[in-house]
Amino acid sequence: MDIRHLKYFIEVSRFSSFTRAADHLFLTQPTISKMIKNLEEELGVELFDRSRKKLVLTDAGRVILDQAQTIDRAFDNLKTELDDLLGLQKGHIRIGLPPIMDADHFIRILGEFHQLYPNITFQLLENGTKKIEEDIFNDQLDVGITVLPTEEENFRYFSFMKEGLKVIVPPSHRLASRKQVKLEELKDEPLILFNKDFALNDRIKEACKEAGFLPHVVSESTQWDFIGKMIAADLGISILPHSVSMLLKEDVHRIKVVKPMIEWDLALIWKKDHYQSYATKEWLKFTQERLTLGSFSN
Repeated sequence: MDIRHLKYFIEVSRFSSFTRAADHLFLTQPTISKMIKNLEEELGVELFDRSRKKLVLTDAGRVILDQAQTIDRAFDNLKTELDDLLGLQKGHIRIGLPPIMDADHFIRILGEFHQLYPNITFQLLENGTKKIEEDIFNDQLDVGITVLPTEEENFRYFSFMKEGLKVIVPPSHRLASRKQVKLEELKDEPLILFNKDFALNDRIKEACKEAGFLPHVVSESTQWDFIGKMIAADLGISILPHSVSMLLKEDVHRIKVVKPMIEWDLALIWKKDHYQSYATKEWLKFTQERLTLGSFSN
């Protein structure tokens, strides 16, 4: 049985005639009669009482007609839904964003995409790189922005911004007048970092080890603006990406880190060898094009 059997049955029932149904469907009368006969044999019941001049549904025929109409409507709805998806008239995209980034340019790109595809909806979830990667891998997110490197055996990625990190100190700090600082000079400084959910936390601690010391971490946070307030209150200093440091409203000094220079590489990532919805594929293509044209780089 296929959907055509049910459609032909519905039409014969509507016209109470094989001939009129065949004309309506642009088929020959023997063809449609054979199809209905095949359906009756497959179901093991007679659908029509053929003993009268006009075709009449049997009891079984009435029951099956009701179900056939439901199936036919569902099939038509399915085709409409698929057409909507293929035409990007519908869709939902789940995106993970780190609160550590300046999202203004990214949000503008989302707005441009929304103008083209107003019926595609978005769910934006803020988290650190590690959580975003975990959620993409577990199919809780479709795509995300994270700090490279990522696990290339699990994810595909598109790098769109690379910049150096800056030491952020209050105006009264001993290093405030400096243009650059070696990382080893921060050996005894109280550091305020993003918490362990952020790849930047690992990057800074690894760099400190390379410079020959373990960092003295006095506080960790998930919010860059809160870190800025703690620096202004002389609770410690921090190491932040340049673009993030420029968001701070407090009166702070930004100092270039050298020997080793620590870089921050942001990328779009998505699950490798995994089905992506039509909406997500189009959004990824659109976003990569916009990020290439208008870089985040400072």
